[in-house]
Amino acid sequence: MSMTRKGKHPLEFRQMAVERMKRCENIVALAEELGVSRRLLYGWRDQLDPIEDRPEPPESPRESTLRKENHQLKRVLAEKTLEVDFFKGALQKIEARRQKSDDSGARASTTRSGE
Repeated sequence: MSMTRKGKHPLEFRQMAVERMKRCENIVALAEELGVSRRLLYGWRDQLDPIEDRPEPPESPRESTLRKENHQLKRVLAEKTLEVDFFKGALQKIEARRQKSDDSGARASTTRSGE
């Protein structure tokens, strides 16, 4: 085993830390135990175990449900945004027509309530 160093800690130490991270529930406690920062552990993990090499964790039924609900809500929001844009445009056209008819001295086609 070589003691290749890229920083303060040898490569073997970083590899051991990353392997322990894979099985660890509490990364903060592991970082304290090893005497390094949590950010440093994640940096080592990204360096030594790139994302494309990591298996995707199985999705729980709750996550699946939430993902579908999120997708549906985004779609509904997009539809509502289009509706709002449409009505804003229609309102601007009505306001423009009203202003033109007010300039001529003619009365608007609709009356205000209470007048």
